[in-house]
Amino acid sequence: MVESASPNSSIGRVAPRLATAVLVVAMGYLGSRLLGVARTVVIADEFGTAPELSAFWVAFRLPDLVFQALAGATLASAFVPVFARYIARHSEDDAWRLASSVLNLLAIATLAFALLAVLLAPLIVPLTAPGLGEETGDQERLHGLAVELTQLMLLSPVFFSVGAMLMAILNARQRFFLSALAPMLYNVGIIFGALVLSGPWGVHGLAIGVVLGSAMHFFIQLPGLALVGMRYRPTLNWRDEGVREVGRLMLPRTIGLAAAQLNLIITIFFASRLGDQTISALNYAWTLAVLPLGLFGMAISTAVFPTLAAQAASESIEALRNTIIRSLRVILFLTVPASVGLILLREPLVALLLERGAFTDSSTDLTSSALALYSVGLFALAAIEILSRGFYAIGDTRTPVTMAVLSMVLTLMFSLALVGPLEHDGLALAFSLAVIIEAYLLYINLDRRLGKFSTGEFAAFLFKVLVSVVLMTEVVALFVFGFAALDPLGDRTFWASLIVVTFGAAFGAVAYLLTTSLLRCDEARLIWQRFDLGNRLPSLRFKR
Repeated sequence: MVESASPNSSIGRVAPRLATAVLVVAMGYLGSRLLGVARTVVIADEFGTAPELSAFWVAFRLPDLVFQALAGATLASAFVPVFARYIARHSEDDAWRLASSVLNLLAIATLAFALLAVLLAPLIVPLTAPGLGEETGDQERLHGLAVELTQLMLLSPVFFSVGAMLMAILNARQRFFLSALAPMLYNVGIIFGALVLSGPWGVHGLAIGVVLGSAMHFFIQLPGLALVGMRYRPTLNWRDEGVREVGRLMLPRTIGLAAAQLNLIITIFFASRLGDQTISALNYAWTLAVLPLGLFGMAISTAVFPTLAAQAASESIEALRNTIIRSLRVILFLTVPASVGLILLREPLVALLLERGAFTDSSTDLTSSALALYSVGLFALAAIEILSRGFYAIGDTRTPVTMAVLSMVLTLMFSLALVGPLEHDGLALAFSLAVIIEAYLLYINLDRRLGKFSTGEFAAFLFKVLVSVVLMTEVVALFVFGFAALDPLGDRTFWASLIVVTFGAAFGAVAYLLTTSLLRCDEARLIWQRFDLGNRLPSLRFKR
């Protein structure tokens, strides 16, 4: 029998093993995101918002679509629950036979689709960005460049798909270290391409860096198979019941991820009509906006998912429900203030990180305004990570897919409505509005499936977070406006931007943490305990 406990009262009793997994994955995502920032800085310094870089971003979409459609999160969400059930109800040998078949079939399928995409690239790529080069009269050259880069980077989904399978196997066995390192090496490859290979080969060197990074993403995880005792077999048993179930679970999720990728393609399609710089500006803004998403939403959800799958396999529904709501609370507790902070500090942040070399003042203006509107939907994107995994754990891939397709339709509709009056900012806002609606619908549907998520307690938690964010906003705004009034050099210098971002973020974080603590928010209490601050600030102790 599962012990009854409310999310609020049991939030501190997280299993040490799960807490360690979350920490390892979070550190991996932190390293990856920091390297992602470095990657963005290097690319901005080298290319700015040049038309050639816009061709690169257009080219990047088709290889990414191939990978996301065949593997990506689809693989983990489909494979981990089935693998967990095989371990629990069958023999370990059967589980490894299942893993080998899925791995081999995935590798063959990805290679076939990549080759097909190479052949179709000259037809598909120009359709995704019809306005590329139109502004400068260089349409034919930039479309040709985008096709070349696409065909070159189609090597990457082959490495990525097999690497994603290795990551799913390691995560299913509660091993997260090597899979946490893999995204870091991917960024290292791109940085190497931008710093070293772009010299002789220009934007082609950047594309080679993508392929190099994806290869390292795969090879770093190979030693992990021996650590978990995988018994590999060169088998293609697609008739196996477990393999078929993985396929059935993957199919709707594949449609959902394809819909999510089409969201980005929709954005590029409209952005290409607004000017060649717009595509790159939106990509820079997106990269910065999702930094907290990777660190909080994806890290926590990835680490928690094997536990969700095991709880579902053992039919411990109450434990499953409590794990989901506790994880959602932590994600929102961290992501909501992070998204507001990005909105408040958008201009000095973009100037600090990117404004150098080929990245000019106008590039900062384009990027920072889009960053603010992408950040509006950041909390929803983070919530989707854990809510969708709740459905996958119970074997329901159709509901998240339906919501993802709806989100794609909404993105298209909002883009059509907002691109006229708001231009590229309207595209960022359209995406945010769509994912907010998607997150809300996922929440209410999962609430119905698993029983009430202690709605009153959750509403009280959200109220505490919102009150604390309002106070945090006032503190940061006062500092930013006060510094701008006192700074004689203007807020676009490197040192001025560094001061505003550093102290603005620090003051905001302290204000938020103090307020949530005074409001007796359990998540804040855990942070004080983690850093042993409860004894130093006894007035903030929680009383039961």
